Amino acid sequence: MDAAAQKFFTSPLFAVAGASQSPHKFGHKVLAWYHSRSLPVVPITPSTPSITISSTEYATIASPLELPHPAQTSLSIITPPAVTLKLLREAKEVGVSAVWMQPGSFDGEGLEFARREFEGAAVAGEGGKGGEGWCVLVDGDEAVEAAREERGKL
Repeated sequence: MDAAAQKFFTSPLFAVAGASQSPHKFGHKVLAWYHSRSLPVVPITPSTPSITISSTEYATIASPLELPHPAQTSLSIITPPAVTLKLLREAKEVGVSAVWMQPGSFDGEGLEFARREFEGAAVAGEGGKGGEGWCVLVDGDEAVEAAREERGKL
């Protein structure tokens, strides 16, 4: 298991940037993944005040700048690369602890920024079990379990 993926899930709180109400979009699927595992999650999207997953309504925020406890939050990102870089800068500004950039959400500049500014706590790019790189939907369960095992050793 990648150390950054394991570290990502040591946070007590999570946020999903690019969250969507549409069940066909990955922003909805990733938010639903957190919901189905009972992980505390905040959807980030400026386009709607709330998102409902399985009859649970989540109030949204517009930006990582609005996170109530950013230093305790790991951020999943499912946005176009230009938006991702802006989100990464905002996340760094408020002290977000770790980021996971879904395949297709970043370009070289975003990946370089994340790896530099979230050293050892940026999950993105080659790796994981899927053919497109690290993906919460494919690799998340194993990373959650690895983080739980590590906490159990402490």
